[in-house]
Amino acid sequence: MSVQVCNFPLNPRFVLQPRSQTAARSTRIFARTESDSPRSDQQQLNLSVLRFTFGIPGLDESYLPRWIGYGFGSLILLNHFSASAPINESQLRSEALGLSLSAFSIALPYFGKFLKGSEAEKRSLPEEGEQVFVISSSIGDSLKEDLAWATYVLLRNTSTVAVMISIQGELCVRGYWNCPGQMSKAQLHDWFKRKVDEIGLADVKETLYFPQYAGSALSWDILPDGTRSVFVQPLVQNTDESEKMDGFLLVASTAGYAYSDKDRAWIGAMADKFRG
Repeated sequence: MSVQVCNFPLNPRFVLQPRSQTAARSTRIFARTESDSPRSDQQQLNLSVLRFTFGIPGLDESYLPRWIGYGFGSLILLNHFSASAPINESQLRSEALGLSLSAFSIALPYFGKFLKGSEAEKRSLPEEGEQVFVISSSIGDSLKEDLAWATYVLLRNTSTVAVMISIQGELCVRGYWNCPGQMSKAQLHDWFKRKVDEIGLADVKETLYFPQYAGSALSWDILPDGTRSVFVQPLVQNTDESEKMDGFLLVASTAGYAYSDKDRAWIGAMADKFRG
């Protein structure tokens, strides 16, 4: 998978007028499936790309190696000082090796800060913008359920605050977006489709990543204020003669450098579930 990292607009069609400031609103718009009938094997998408997390509030799993190092290092020291019998040289070498591995585990999260693409900031929820959840009504209930689950997984397991999936012109939009208030679900869905056509997202054929999105050179006015990172993964169906565009997956974050190489690969794997 080739990823194009951009700090400037590549296509003039992407340039829109600067977004207007919108007042903070609290209205939430939801679109839910009306049927919970079981899905057939042919319709079911295997979304077995979930990331392992403990789900403990306030626990950053990226620092898990540090806590493992502290734990095992403490056990080694406790075993050393509680031993009543004389300690031989082989045990000392084993303890030294164990303490070295524990020290490496403790320092491992710090090493990640010096790796490429690991300068990610923490996301913050936009102060302005609408929190929406809109799905096209013309698609099947099974696909609605898959799209709803996929967008939830992306919001839960990455720094994403806004996600949009387009499949053959049908949309699933979730998270915080800079959209008008006082609109019905159908009107809001049509508004998003019109904006997608104006920006030209449906014509994107290469993976795009903007780790330092500022909103001035590349003005996508549907994104919430404070957006710092944008990643677009096109859904391309390979045919015998050419490539057919099936849609795209867009994620946005209020953190700079929000999507590392592993994040982009994982999002691409998620997008593959809806390809073709």
